[in-house]
Amino acid sequence: MNVSEQLLAILKTEGVKHIFGVAGDALNPLVTALDDQDEVKWIKVKHEGNASYAAFAQGELGTLGVCASTVGPGALHLINGLYNAKKERSPVLAITGQVPVEHLGTNYHQEADLTKIFEDVCDHQAVIRSPEEAPRVILRAIRIALNNNSVCRIELPADIALMPAKNKDFVHKVFRSDSLVVPSHESIAKAAELINEGKTIGILAGAGCREAREEVLEFAKKLKAPITHTVRASDVFDHSTENVVGLTGLIGNPSGYKAVMDCDVLVMLGTDFPYTNFLPENTKTIQIDIRPENIGNRVSVTTGIHGDIKSVIPALTEKCDPKEDADFLNKLTKSFKEWKESNAKEADPSHDMEPLHPQMFAKAISDIASDDAIFVIDTGTSAIWSTNFMDFHSDRRIIGSFNHGSMAVGLPAAIGAQLQYPDREVWALVGDGAFNMSLQDLSTAAEYELPIKILVFNNSELGFVKIEMEEAGLAPNFNALGVKNFDFAEFAKLVGGDGMKVTKAEDAISTIEKAKKSKKPFIIDAIVNSGELALPPKIGFHEAKNFGISKVKEMVKAFNGDEKQWENIKKEVTGYFDKKI
Repeated sequence: MNVSEQLLAILKTEGVKHIFGVAGDALNPLVTALDDQDEVKWIKVKHEGNASYAAFAQGELGTLGVCASTVGPGALHLINGLYNAKKERSPVLAITGQVPVEHLGTNYHQEADLTKIFEDVCDHQAVIRSPEEAPRVILRAIRIALNNNSVCRIELPADIALMPAKNKDFVHKVFRSDSLVVPSHESIAKAAELINEGKTIGILAGAGCREAREEVLEFAKKLKAPITHTVRASDVFDHSTENVVGLTGLIGNPSGYKAVMDCDVLVMLGTDFPYTNFLPENTKTIQIDIRPENIGNRVSVTTGIHGDIKSVIPALTEKCDPKEDADFLNKLTKSFKEWKESNAKEADPSHDMEPLHPQMFAKAISDIASDDAIFVIDTGTSAIWSTNFMDFHSDRRIIGSFNHGSMAVGLPAAIGAQLQYPDREVWALVGDGAFNMSLQDLSTAAEYELPIKILVFNNSELGFVKIEMEEAGLAPNFNALGVKNFDFAEFAKLVGGDGMKVTKAEDAISTIEKAKKSKKPFIIDAIVNSGELALPPKIGFHEAKNFGISKVKEMVKAFNGDEKQWENIKKEVTGYFDKKI
């Protein structure tokens, strides 16, 4: 057994089934070791960046995600997907090759100081310099990744990879903590006192509530408290659940926003919600988090509690007096219901304006997909249509680049999710700009016979960047925003998958149903309106002023003969009135 084979043996003990990567000189010993067994599969992607996104998806869905790359050039491609894993707190192990030890520090061919490069993204780096230390430092990296939900890296120089393994008795399963952090009775009592004194309670719930859904719902019901959730918690507190009133933030809705801003006491549960302008300044606030560094990070808190939501909430619920007045909750749930009904009408296929409304596709997929489907939501307007027009009820899961905000997570993460859960439906909802960044690995999905379903919102532009320009008071630069696309459905067929282009509303449902049944990767090339308006739940004076300035600039350019500005204005106006008819 050499060091590469020893590394593989350790990964087997952790139940790792896949390593995503691109083969290369320094990785050849590991790839050879993989070829001599059947338990761990080498998934050969077309680009290392997609390897790290696929590994992130598996880490997000409950296992240790593993990606690999060769020396400097290949290793650098992993960075963006690893940052996504870091920001989402997903356990991922990156294995990078390195030039032979004797050449380190000599500016050797393809040499890079990987320790320095990966310093920020990794919680720990295991740099192997001898066979004797290899098993211990490998196990330490895995142990830290799993227990801290973080990214760790193993650096394996090409010459050491082939050396005979040492210290084989260290090959064992790593320790995983199942402990809960329980706060003091005093901190629970202080929070309960604040809640008992308040008339209206609002809850802002994040992904830290994933293992405590029922406990949080019981807490909310006792206090007649509306639950506003973050994007990452959309599949924890779905829009069919009692007391849930939706999202706040840039892609939120009015009831979710008001539940946070208008309450007497705000209780933040397992969230480091970043948008301070969507948090109240003077409201009494209780923040509960497993990571104490998050408490008071975004807004001043009246009291903080360091602990697991699952251990804290039952104790806090017990000490809180039940609330009798449900007016605050009833008003917001009524508003949320009306908002959902309005969205349903807006997404109705009867609105057959061409190009089509993007929300129609999101709503239809939500209605048709299985109750345990996994959805990968890409960054940009895809996140708006998905979170506002879909319901992630039952055993559905969503994953995406919600904290890192990186484009192109959709396709590779769907590959990772489908490999981990071959019997579940996996849907990716992506923009055309994001799809163009990663489409080379659609052939990977076809090669491994993965029936992922990919909806491409094809509006021939970077839609969210356009919104950002308008919010900044700028006229959109369509030369920079434009995306020149080819036929994605035909491309899918070319690489061994399947797909259909949808230009008419009457074809949307049948195409989605065909994608659902497909045994191949399936592309829905949805030709949608680029002028679709998507606004936050509250627009301040500054945003309104900038948006108005932007529109004036657009009209001036249009009057001066800029045809792209004219087309954009027409699409926005016709799209708005089509939904209202």
